[in-house]
Amino acid sequence: MRNLFYYTVFLLSFMISKTFAQNTFEKKVSELSNKMEQITNQEKETLKKEIEEVNIQLDKGLITNEKAVERKKQLAEARATIIENKIAVVQQELNALIQDKIDGKIAEKDSVLIDYGYGKIYKKRIYAHKSNLRTTTQFVFAAGLNNIITDGKDLEHSDYRVWGSHFYEWGITYNTRIFKNDNLLHFKYGWSVMYNNLRPTDNRYFVKNQEITRLETHPLDLKESRLRNVYLVFPAHLEFDFTPKKLSKDGTKTHFRTHESVRFGIGGYAGIRIKSKQILKYKLDGDNVKDKQKGNFNASDFSYGLSAYIGHRATSLYLKYDLNTLFKDNAVKQNNVSLGVRFDFN
Repeated sequence: MRNLFYYTVFLLSFMISKTFAQNTFEKKVSELSNKMEQITNQEKETLKKEIEEVNIQLDKGLITNEKAVERKKQLAEARATIIENKIAVVQQELNALIQDKIDGKIAEKDSVLIDYGYGKIYKKRIYAHKSNLRTTTQFVFAAGLNNIITDGKDLEHSDYRVWGSHFYEWGITYNTRIFKNDNLLHFKYGWSVMYNNLRPTDNRYFVKNQEITRLETHPLDLKESRLRNVYLVFPAHLEFDFTPKKLSKDGTKTHFRTHESVRFGIGGYAGIRIKSKQILKYKLDGDNVKDKQKGNFNASDFSYGLSAYIGHRATSLYLKYDLNTLFKDNAVKQNNVSLGVRFDFN
């Protein structure tokens, strides 16, 4: 699953960087994506050689089949950890790049070589007025309340704390003006990482029993009980932006600005679950204990749903609803719903 996540990030970043090859920001994203791919391929190739060595030992009768299976599992987990650690370093570079983009340290310009004849070639800076670009980029951050809609129950009687369950989301979006000479309609698309946290009520926690996941009362007094599901999703929205177009001072050029007035968007998202983790905090024999449990908890591997937002300038009210159920095989259907504030930073 982790390799699939890294490959998906690489593929998306590669396609984006090809489409916007003239933009310095996208070029740097492409470089980091290539680095992610190289790390993954190198470690996978190393793992392949290590597994071949285990197979040779098995064929020679030096180890049993059970030992070979156990050794292969250990090797795969070790390589996955190495990939995760190396990718984390590249992720830090990506986060720094995003911050530079937000702070305006990355210029929206590029260089071209112009041949004026007589063998003289000059380098000229080309500056593009951002309001004239059909496609612009934004860094998105959202946060708010997260809960579950269960058949036969309303949120007032939810199994999860209304004010204690939260979601977080961050990512990159591309905003393309659909019509050349009209600023109302935009197609907004990109990628995001979503964190959905659920805190059960009444001192309960999640217990996985084969294919079923249910809430049970914990024998100890829990100070914290939280299930976190993390997803990589690809959202797409049709955005209505009521920012008026403006004329240049001489009246010869029209500038199309965005995120300077009321706007709203409607659309959806689809993606994959990256990981799940349950965190329990309690006291045992007078000592504080923090128990982290990693696993799938029978959560759905794929996430897809509907989303909408409405606001002014960079800030908007944000609503999301998962069409997929939270758990794959539970008899009662439970769907995740989120309501919060969203920021789109140009």
